[in-house]
Amino acid sequence: MQRRNFLRITGGGIIAAATLSTVGLSGCGTSMPSEAIDAWRGPAPEMATTDVRRWLLSYAILAPHSHNLQSWIVDLSTPNEILLRCDLKRLLPQTDPLSRQIMMSHGTFLELLDLAAKERGMRADITLFPEGAFGPGRPDTRPVARIRLTPDAQVQKDPLFTQVLLRHTNRSAYDLSRPVPVAAWQAMAEATKPYALRFGQVGLERADLLAVHRKIATEAWRIELTTPRTIMESFDVLRVGSSEIAQHRDGLSLLDAKVVLLNRLGMFDRSKAPAPDDYATTSQIKDFGQKIDSTPGFFWMVTQGNDRVTQVNAGRAYARVQLAATAQGLAMQPLSQALQEYPEQRRPYADIHALVDATPRSETVQMWARVGYAPAASPAPRRRLQDFIRV
Repeated sequence: MQRRNFLRITGGGIIAAATLSTVGLSGCGTSMPSEAIDAWRGPAPEMATTDVRRWLLSYAILAPHSHNLQSWIVDLSTPNEILLRCDLKRLLPQTDPLSRQIMMSHGTFLELLDLAAKERGMRADITLFPEGAFGPGRPDTRPVARIRLTPDAQVQKDPLFTQVLLRHTNRSAYDLSRPVPVAAWQAMAEATKPYALRFGQVGLERADLLAVHRKIATEAWRIELTTPRTIMESFDVLRVGSSEIAQHRDGLSLLDAKVVLLNRLGMFDRSKAPAPDDYATTSQIKDFGQKIDSTPGFFWMVTQGNDRVTQVNAGRAYARVQLAATAQGLAMQPLSQALQEYPEQRRPYADIHALVDATPRSETVQMWARVGYAPAASPAPRRRLQDFIRV
């Protein structure tokens, strides 16, 4: 059955199968291109003696971002100041219709920028929405933040900065035999203290609750994969193979050798959503389920209210949690689907809010993620620093 569906979804019938078996999978562009991850080596040494803002931004652009869209634009036209805006061409109107995740992704950027400033002995005075906050719809051209930089001998370095180049989102299977230590949970919770939110977690000691978390995550993933407009939003930013990744240096990277070869042969169709019973869909649901079942722990962050400032600060808190987890040798992957506000996710959204005791209409689960030990993950692509800068 799987073989029949596979042949159908590739559009190449027996030709596709024969090609795979006779051509082989070598030389298909299945490695991450070095230029796409060059930013993870840190800023060039000369940046330390020129414009310090570019040195800071070299770290800020390594922040986690939903769908890896990297929707940050910075204006450096005023000396000693950075004006952060949202790139309105890099939004997720289907899966993130209220742009809540986009605002959190601007918060992660600001947190890494702030950590980098402290590392250089500078105070970053951050004013959020200096021209007013966006409404509940999409962002507009008004700035998300104004950052004024001032040398300050009293500024203390934050030890979390040392984890910035090591932090990677890990979507692989985790080690179910290794529970998340109490000390690690405490370190993650402590990292959120600068921001007003409630941190919660569950581990292997509560197998019953873990099972419910896994069930909600799997159902929310199924919904996103089988809702045509939401899966197409992911297809629009899916980069298949080394050449596409090197060209775009953003979005969702796919380096699976079979898919890369099929794409080269014109047999991987991204112009339409696969049917719910296609192998492209069922195999992803199965694979995700196996990874979720390997998860020894989940954590969540709940805020009072859900205004734009709260969303940005929740993103700042999440950046700190992931850095704290990295320092503990832990892997992490956000589970955004059940937190998304489009109609098809209404049931998982309600279920996860109820599971973590988030009060309806007054509290919002801003982040929900899986945590555990896993093999090292490769860095996500990043665009060139100059691609973000407007002067």
